[in-house]
Amino acid sequence: MFARVAGFAHRRRWLAIGLWLAVLVGVWGVASATGDDYREDYSLPGTESQEAADLLAEHGSGQAGDTMNVVLQHESGIEDPAVERRVEAMLSELAGLPRITQVRGPYDDASAIAPGGTIGYATLVLDTPSEQMALADVERVEETARQAEGDGLRIELGGDAARLLAEGGGGPAEGAGILAALVILVFMFGTVVAAGLPVITALFAVGATLGLIVVLSNVFTIADYTSYVMMLVGLGVGIDYALLSFARYRHELVRGAPPEQAATRAMDAAGRTVFFAGCTVIVALLGLVVLGLGSLQGMALSVALTVLMTMIASLTLLPALLGVFGERFARQFTARAAKRSARGRAPSGTAWRRLGGGVQRHPVIALVLAVAALGALALPALNLRLGFNDAGNDAPESTSRQAYDLLSEGFGPGFNGPLVVVAEGGDAGAEQAAAAAADALAGAENVAAVSPPTPAGDGAIATLFLFPGSAPQDEATSDLVAELREDVLPGVERDTGAAFMVTGSTAATVDYSLKVTERMPLFVAIVVGLSVLLLTVVFRSVLIPLKAALLNLLSIGAALGAMTLVFQEGAFGVEAGPIEAYLPVLVFAIVFGLSMDYEIFLVSRIHEEWERSGDPAHAVREGLAHTGSVITAAGAIMIVVFGAFMMSSERMLQQMGFGMAVAIFVDAVVIRCVIVPAAMQLLGRRAWWLPGPLARVLPRVELERH
Repeated sequence: MFARVAGFAHRRRWLAIGLWLAVLVGVWGVASATGDDYREDYSLPGTESQEAADLLAEHGSGQAGDTMNVVLQHESGIEDPAVERRVEAMLSELAGLPRITQVRGPYDDASAIAPGGTIGYATLVLDTPSEQMALADVERVEETARQAEGDGLRIELGGDAARLLAEGGGGPAEGAGILAALVILVFMFGTVVAAGLPVITALFAVGATLGLIVVLSNVFTIADYTSYVMMLVGLGVGIDYALLSFARYRHELVRGAPPEQAATRAMDAAGRTVFFAGCTVIVALLGLVVLGLGSLQGMALSVALTVLMTMIASLTLLPALLGVFGERFARQFTARAAKRSARGRAPSGTAWRRLGGGVQRHPVIALVLAVAALGALALPALNLRLGFNDAGNDAPESTSRQAYDLLSEGFGPGFNGPLVVVAEGGDAGAEQAAAAAADALAGAENVAAVSPPTPAGDGAIATLFLFPGSAPQDEATSDLVAELREDVLPGVERDTGAAFMVTGSTAATVDYSLKVTERMPLFVAIVVGLSVLLLTVVFRSVLIPLKAALLNLLSIGAALGAMTLVFQEGAFGVEAGPIEAYLPVLVFAIVFGLSMDYEIFLVSRIHEEWERSGDPAHAVREGLAHTGSVITAAGAIMIVVFGAFMMSSERMLQQMGFGMAVAIFVDAVVIRCVIVPAAMQLLGRRAWWLPGPLARVLPRVELERH
């Protein structure tokens, strides 16, 4: 099938290229007409924070709406009459802007002015959730508010909606990653044209998928940051898949095959590897769906679709492009090979044979040292703390971060992440029950302040704000949520007959993290189980799939350990904070699938040599000799594409790019080049053992034919 598809695309090259252009233009035409409707969904059915939030919305509590803060600072005090007149005029203008339904000024509530009187805030009540607030509306609020600045008055905007002003997305990361990948490919193939084909293939696939996701965002729940993750994964995977096929094409040309025959042979061989490798990534990503975590499902499906499109492009668009430049490549690659031979230079793969031989001479030492090193790198992951970034993680110069710091300075670190306690029912009514809870909560450890109860319009529930003594992302704040739920509020429930629930952004983060932790074992079991089953069919072996799964888990552990060390513990000057709650499962799914790519590519070549020679040691050396340079180049491309996202202003993209770059480095360099040869040497012939009953049941799949 792969040979027939490649042959058709090669012969009808302009038709194939034209079809891809039509798809790209058509998809973006529809996308331009429909526009996007990105939205986030962090609802967590079955959790206390979600139940409380639903209760607030049901009873029309004012605490259910989203707000923005206008934070004020003046050294002589914001209650100075001249300052007050300017602020009141500015707030009056803000009240007339779209999306703002109510303005509560600092002069209406004494608690909105910090002790000392130099810092205060006004509250803007919005008619839409913060994540659905248009950037233009937020910019209009900022422009209006800043008109009052001057003469010592400083104004900053706070709240989730204000963070839209600081969002930079991928920034220059995509361009930098592509440029770095192109440089690596030029060094590998020697010409810019040859280096450009994998990049062009990836860009077509990712571009078409991005347009498709814009359209699908109107039907499914897809977060706005999904497009950056798609580019991150799609560019790396797309270039990698095209590289594997193109490297095989060059090999066939050097062996003397004419261009069309070289293309069909390459796709018949490497195309199978790309197909099964892509399937493992898609299976791993679809495993995220079982977690049932709102926006994460939309992201998983979007990235899986991206991988599918890159796989199709590698199998159809690349052969067409090879048809356009085939004669040119045939002359260049054969001439370069002839010059290399005339100069008496060692055949390609000699260095990798020596590396494989060195590992085989001391397999136990190589295996123990490599595993020990990766185990040490993975150790920090045992203290992994999950959470979500907030305005405290925004760029220091952003208005949302400035507002966050001012509020912390004036009102205490816990002011930016208050807990909302909801009382329902009670022997003497919800308001009285909430008042009793306020007295009990005020005496709890790490509680800075508790607001008076606020009853809902129907009196069925009442709410109160609790301000922790620690910042929202501090571990002490998460511990406080657990203490309130498990120790403090149950006693008040017994005394009042009311039901109490703790919600708010900090409590929701705790619940989200617990839900991820709770469902992680099922997710890992599904992804690992399906991948092991697929590899068992492909390689007709029991030990190789199990070995691959264990090594992939090791590389993921090392990546999570490195992320913990840098982003949670603050190594290398990075601002410390929790790891994004959904990143461990997302990184697991993507990295597990990509690691299987390299496993399939390397072990399939070892398997071919094993069937040809029957010598397991020789098969390992030859497999590494034929694939080592390609795997290293593919890994290097992945590393520079993922690593480029460290340039992003978004902390989530920084964490994800760094974690995946570390995982790919560990996998492509340490695991594939050291641990796998050592393990295969120790396993010997047992590596290809398959019980008779299982052999009769499993279908026979030829991964590569040569």
